Amino acid sequence: MEYDPSIVIDDFDTVYPVSEDSIFLIRSLNVDSERVLEIGCGSGVVSLHCARNGCSVVSVDVNPNAVAATEHNADRNGIKLDVRVSDVYSGVTERFDLIVFNLPYLPENDEGLEAKAWSGGPDGTGPLPKVLNGLKEHLTEDGRLVIVISSLMEPLALRALLEGYAVKELGKLPLFFEQLFVLEIRALS
Repeated sequence: MEYDPSIVIDDFDTVYPVSEDSIFLIRSLNVDSERVLEIGCGSGVVSLHCARNGCSVVSVDVNPNAVAATEHNADRNGIKLDVRVSDVYSGVTERFDLIVFNLPYLPENDEGLEAKAWSGGPDGTGPLPKVLNGLKEHLTEDGRLVIVISSLMEPLALRALLEGYAVKELGKLPLFFEQLFVLEIRALS
């Protein structure tokens, strides 16, 4: 999907702003009239791009300020989203064709609501185990999970989590101090 600079995103305090990883994720996605769940919506930029491309989108974040930011940015752009406060799936009961998550992947133990946007714990996998454990209940039969990961994550921990899934690399972005990857994850038949 193309990144659309005409989608105006206002920044909010304590909310993850539009960054290189957000734009990289958008450019790595291929969507077409699907039911999409974005976990960790932050400013809403990924959700807004999916909705602008014909998807029905539910956007969730554990940070109430991010929910407010996403609602504001959706209203500002005249785009309809269903936005909820949710810790991963806690506020979600539906099934989706696509679950997308710009995962908090930095191997740091920072505390606080704002840190949940980047702090992935000691190995960088953060809430990924919880996301993977809920896929059966929240993905359609042919559904997929698309996430952003970093070369800074503990590779053995990540490999162990993804064992038993079909994983496809959708893109790679070399940065000064790390490489980012967008992975598509599907259940094995």
